[in-house]
Amino acid sequence: MIFAVWIPLIVPLLAVPAARRAAEWLPPRAAAWTLAGFSVVLAGSSTAALGLLASAGALRLPPVAALGHLSPPLLGDGSPVLVPASVLAALALAAGAFALVRTGLRQRRELRAARAGAAADELSVRADELPYAYALPGRPGRIVVTTGMLRALDAREREVLFAHERAHLAGRHHLFLAMAELAVTLHPMLRGLREPLAYALERWADESAATATGDRALTARAIGRAALAAARFPGAGSRPRTALAVTAGPVPRRVAALLTTSAAARPRRALRRALAGALLVCAALSAGAVADAAHDLHAGVEVAQGETGH
Repeated sequence: MIFAVWIPLIVPLLAVPAARRAAEWLPPRAAAWTLAGFSVVLAGSSTAALGLLASAGALRLPPVAALGHLSPPLLGDGSPVLVPASVLAALALAAGAFALVRTGLRQRRELRAARAGAAADELSVRADELPYAYALPGRPGRIVVTTGMLRALDAREREVLFAHERAHLAGRHHLFLAMAELAVTLHPMLRGLREPLAYALERWADESAATATGDRALTARAIGRAALAAARFPGAGSRPRTALAVTAGPVPRRVAALLTTSAAARPRRALRRALAGALLVCAALSAGAVADAAHDLHAGVEVAQGETGH
C-alpha cells in the first residue's frame, strides 16, 4: 500500500500540463466539463490517498490497535517510512480540511455581500462611471452592470453583453470555478487548471452569445470594446471570485477564436481523442491506485484481526 498511495499524489504533476492542452483543443463546453471533472477526481483521489496513509499509521498506535483488536506486527507493510509518512499525511489532511472550510466560507461570504449590494431584479444597473459587468449567481441569478459600461457599448453590443452574462448564469459556471478552487485547496498542484478553466468558461459564454445574436463579428467587437473600456480602470468593480465577467481572461485570444472558424481552429479529431484518452488514463490510474491501496489496507486489517482471534 505504501507505494500505491503515492500515485494519486504525483499524477497531477504529469496530468495538469496535458489537461491545459486539452482546454485549448477541445470545444469550450467540453473543455470546461473536462477540466472541472478532472480537478474533482484528482483532488478526491489525492485526499483519499492521504486518508489511507494516515490510517495505516494510526492503526499501528497501541490504543487504536487495541480498540480494533489488531496485532500491529501482522498488519504488513512495515516500511520504515510508513510512520513519518503517515504523520505528514495526517498534517496535510488537517491543513486541507482547514483550507477547504475557509475557502468555502469565503466564497459564501463574498456572494452574500455582492447580492446584498445588487438590486433584486434580474438586471441590476449601478450608477457608476467605472465600466464593469458580471454575472452574479443565486436564486435568481442577476446581471450586474454599471452605467459606465452601458455607455461604452452601443445597443447591439449591449445585447451581446447581456447574452454573455446570461450564458454564465444558465450554465451555472460559478460552480465550475468554485469546484476548481476547492480542488486546489486539497492539492496545490491543481492550481494550473484554474486559468484554463476560466478561459473555457468565458469561451463557452462567448459562443452562446454569438449563437443568441447570430453574429460572431458583432460578438467579438462587443467583447473587445467592453474589455478596452474596463482596461482604462484596472481593478475597478470588485466582484466575487466565482462570479464571471465578460472582460475576464485573455480577451485577444477570445476575440480571435470568435473570428476563426471552429474547423480551422481545432486540431484533428484523432489528436483530440488521444489527449482525452490520456486524461482518462491519468484519472483512472489515480482512482485505481486509491482502490488498490484501500484493498491492501483492508486485507491487512483482516489478517491482523484474524490472527489475534486464535
